[in-house]
Amino acid sequence: MNQGNESVPQEFHLLVFSYRPWLELPLFVVFLVSILNIFGHLSIILVSYLDPKLHALKYFFLTNFSLLDLCYTTSTGPQMLENIDSTRKVISYGGCVAQLFSFLTSVSTECLLLSVMSLDRFVTICWPPYYSAIMHRRSCHHLAAVARISGFSNSVGQSIWTLQMLLFGHREVDHFFCEVPALLRLSCIDTTANEAELFFTSVLFLLIPMALILIPYAFSVQTVLRIRSAEGRQKAFGTCGSQLIVVSFFYGSALYMYLPPSPASKDRGKMVSLFYGVITPMLNLHIYTLRNKDVKEAFKSLIARAFSMKK
Repeated sequence: MNQGNESVPQEFHLLVFSYRPWLELPLFVVFLVSILNIFGHLSIILVSYLDPKLHALKYFFLTNFSLLDLCYTTSTGPQMLENIDSTRKVISYGGCVAQLFSFLTSVSTECLLLSVMSLDRFVTICWPPYYSAIMHRRSCHHLAAVARISGFSNSVGQSIWTLQMLLFGHREVDHFFCEVPALLRLSCIDTTANEAELFFTSVLFLLIPMALILIPYAFSVQTVLRIRSAEGRQKAFGTCGSQLIVVSFFYGSALYMYLPPSPASKDRGKMVSLFYGVITPMLNLHIYTLRNKDVKEAFKSLIARAFSMKK
């Protein structure tokens, strides 16, 4: 292809499900609920800041987790909600770049942070006497920093490689938002090197963290089975089981999209991307935070204080 014909596109047309208009109403409802969950994540962050009980080290990762879910929900949700209700579904080149970068940064960081949280949970269940020695404040901050820096670095590399391909391609994105697999399909030049690089980073950010999550869960289940109290076992299994389901949704759907990076069915790929891009953040809010007893008590205390100030 002639290198002289390269030019920066002004905007992209998002096809979404334009040839399946009957899907627009259910998708609109899903995206609207996703936007409403933004207020839930903001509330979690606010309560964690205001309530001294939630300043404990064991809630450090939950606050970081809510912040990440907030970031990647806001990077895609408002744009998707606007486009699903519009006849002209477009996104500017600058908006596409910002969306790609922020989404990649948030999701890559969350992939690593989930494995760190599984380690934290493993130490809590299996080695409770050594928790303060292993998961002390400095180590938690270091682990969170490594996750953020790694996620940011991966996003920079992936974004640069992908955006270079957009200089030689079409302008119709067959997806809800600007995501690497969908953008690579626009290119008119060979993307083998990009797909190989995407495969390698997917192994680092998806397969390895998922293994690091499943192994501690297996040991945690063995420990839970030794609990003599039936009520205690049921409570522990309920917590671990619900979290494992959410983790499976997140990593399973992301692996389908990125390994290989071009799903056999584009429609199926778009539906699968809803799981890790929209539905999983909604589930995370309820599974990891709102079901937590201390978080619920903090919410009630904050609401009670707000009403008492008004009187």
